[in-house]
This record gives sequence, structure tokens and C-alpha cells, in this order.
Amino acid sequence: MTTHDTLARPLRDLRISVTDRCNFRCVYCMPKELFGSEHAFLPRSEILSFEEITRLARLFAAEGVRKLRITGGEPLVRHDIEQLIGMLADIPGIDDITLTTNASLLTPQRAATLRDAGLNRVTASLDAIDGGVFRRINDVDYPVARVLEGIEAAGEASLGPVKVNMVVKRGLNHDQILPMADHFRGSGHILRFIEFMDVGNSNGWRMADVVTAAEIRDTLATHWPIESLDPNYTGEVASRYRYGDGGGEVGIIPSVTEPFCGTCTRARLSAQGELFTCLFADGGYDFRHMLRQEQASDEAITRRIQALWSARADRYSELRTAETAGQRKVEMSFIGG
Repeated sequence: MTTHDTLARPLRDLRISVTDRCNFRCVYCMPKELFGSEHAFLPRSEILSFEEITRLARLFAAEGVRKLRITGGEPLVRHDIEQLIGMLADIPGIDDITLTTNASLLTPQRAATLRDAGLNRVTASLDAIDGGVFRRINDVDYPVARVLEGIEAAGEASLGPVKVNMVVKRGLNHDQILPMADHFRGSGHILRFIEFMDVGNSNGWRMADVVTAAEIRDTLATHWPIESLDPNYTGEVASRYRYGDGGGEVGIIPSVTEPFCGTCTRARLSAQGELFTCLFADGGYDFRHMLRQEQASDEAITRRIQALWSARADRYSELRTAETAGQRKVEMSFIGG
């Protein structure tokens, strides 16, 4: 069975945040002035257990979900995450389990263990190839070389091709577009440039800081001709390109200037058990309460999933204005990308 929303978009993807904690303090996501030593992260008792996550994922799969993405915060700081991967891999109907990580904790042994548990692919976040620029962005003095080692570990463990996501912000790292492209050309990994988005309210988003998809395409084309590729599947967020000289594939995620709301099939489950039907939502629905206080049946939870998705009308990026950009929204670190 597949549940559709008011715009006939099916429910196909569930992004599951397993923690609100991260070992980086990236300036556009978890800036130190807001997520410093005094910040109160969720206590363990408020975070969904692996059994609760698996139960919900199984019910979502029965409603049409085929792809699960594990996110955070940084998901690899959650203890025994491999156990959760194994539990999710046993759910009937789930075809693809991926993990988004900053790759700092992705050793060869960890990558192999995740693969053996049932993980299919890894997406790594990396916003600069220059060591100094990267240290300024992650703001914990973490070296870029160790992230690159994590990306290679994922590739060697057959968790690829690894998709490498670079958020591009004018004045912060826009000068890294060509160096990043040059590094990953021919590597077998797929670099994807992401327009700087107004997720949450802590990143100081301004339209003037957005390096547009058109600018990124033009910048790449000054050095290497690129050709457009068809999407791999309906609802793919990245516009795909290949280098004309055979240097591989590159992608651009243009969610600000070329929104793709019309094909969005994604729901997001926070570590605390709230379901969000849009990345830019201002609130979610509390499934943890249904699981614990109400001790709801599978049938009751399924009815709630169906009701929430069938009423969904979200298309924030298509309607974005300067006014809506300033409205209160859930933080990226809380529900993942």
C-alpha cells in the first residue's frame, strides 16, 4: 500500500535522526554560540530506542516507504548504531538503507561493520578541501585529511559510490567549488553541491549568501564541460551532470533557486520521535507519546501515519519569501538533512 499526500506525492523515503548530538560545530548548522558547553542536549530517556525506531520504520514500510536514511546530528556518535542498521535491514519492503555522516568516525573497521550489518551506502558531508577553510567551518579544529580517510574507508567497504555533500555559502567556502571538484573528479565518488538553505533559524541565512545552482554550473563549466544526466529516480533531489572528458559524475542540489517540492517523497523522524513532513517545518507530530504513554497499537499508529501524510500540502521552497525565511523552523541538527 502507498499513501499519497494532497499533491499526489507518495510516501517513499523516511529519514531517521538517531541523535541530536554532533562532534562538529559547523558554523551554518550548530554554531558554538548556540550549541556551546552549556547547551542541553536530549537525555537518553527522551531519545527513541532502537526497538521503537524499528517498529515505526516497519509501519512506514507498510505504507510505501522503501528507503531509509540514518541521520543526526552525527549518527555515528550513537552507540551500537550497527545494531539498529541490522534491525532495519530485516524489515520487509526496505530496499535501501543509507547513512549521512561527517565521516570523522568512519574507520575502515567501522565501515566494514556497518556494511555487514546491512548498510547499503554512505553520504559524507565535506564543505572544503582546503584544511584551513575546513577547520574554520567545523570549528573544532578537525583536519580534512581524516574526513577524506573516512570517505575512502566507505568506498573500500563497498558503501559507495560515496556521495560527498558540500554546502556552498558565499564568503565562507564558495572559493572551494573548483578545488573540491578537482579533488573528486575521477575518484569514483560523486560530489554534490548544495545551495545554502534557510533551515532552522541559527544559521543567519540571507539570500545574498546563496551561491546559486546556475553560478555553480557556470563555475564548473569554465574548467570542465559538463553534460546533464537524467534522474536516477522520480524525486531525486540532485540535478545530475557528467564531465564531458569522462571525469565522472557531479550533482547540484538547487533547493532554493530551483525547488523540487513537487516530487518530494520524504518524511523525517527526529531522535525524540517527532515526525516532520518538510525540512522547513515549524513543528512535528509526537509519535513517542503514542509509543510510550498511549501504548498505541500498530493499527492506531498506521492510521496516524496515513492521516498525517494524506493531509500534507508542504511546498515551502516553492513559496519561500524573505518573510517566510525568517519564520521559526526546526533546526537542521534536530532532524537531519
